[in-house]
Amino acid sequence: MKLSKFIFIILVLLSSFGCKKKEVSESDFEKNVMNTVFVEIVDSIYMDRRTILPPPMPRRDFKTNKEDTIGYHDRLKRYKIEQDSIKNDKNRILIGVYDFVVNNKIRNEKFDLTPFKNNKKFDFQYTSKFPEELYWDIEDKKSGMPVGTIEISNIRFNKDKTSGIIEATASCGGGKCGQGFEITIENKSGEWHIAKIVQTWIS
Repeated sequence: MKLSKFIFIILVLLSSFGCKKKEVSESDFEKNVMNTVFVEIVDSIYMDRRTILPPPMPRRDFKTNKEDTIGYHDRLKRYKIEQDSIKNDKNRILIGVYDFVVNNKIRNEKFDLTPFKNNKKFDFQYTSKFPEELYWDIEDKKSGMPVGTIEISNIRFNKDKTSGIIEATASCGGGKCGQGFEITIENKSGEWHIAKIVQTWIS
């Protein structure tokens, strides 16, 4: 009787260990996939508030209903010079990444930015390092604030784990511009890449 009880306890413990091991394995798999596609996702959807503002428009004299072009060409010239300067800037683009993955059902931990710290194009920093995004000045180009933010969800894999869907949002800060996306990723020939991006909302 005691021997049977002992065997039963051992089996329960082994079963629990096996489930836990499987959960960790799924977590590591998702994490590895996310690390593979994260930069590609950011590069496809990020918003840079330095470049989204439209060029200046001529002022209109409402009394005469004519355009007042005094100084307009100088403003337009400065705008073009500034845009060219941004495009030719070789410095890394500072992107704020929300600290936690949305609806993360596999792991409840901070999104690890360490794998991307040496990325040549982007400088990823947690948004928690900065003031609340709602209060960012979208016309601020030189204060050392991120040019925009990224927030991502966990990956919803298909049954065979050959494809998955990620929900993501991109914003320029200030609560004045943002977009939502449904991103389909696929594993083709052993490599994960974006297969499709669908814009789900814009503000």
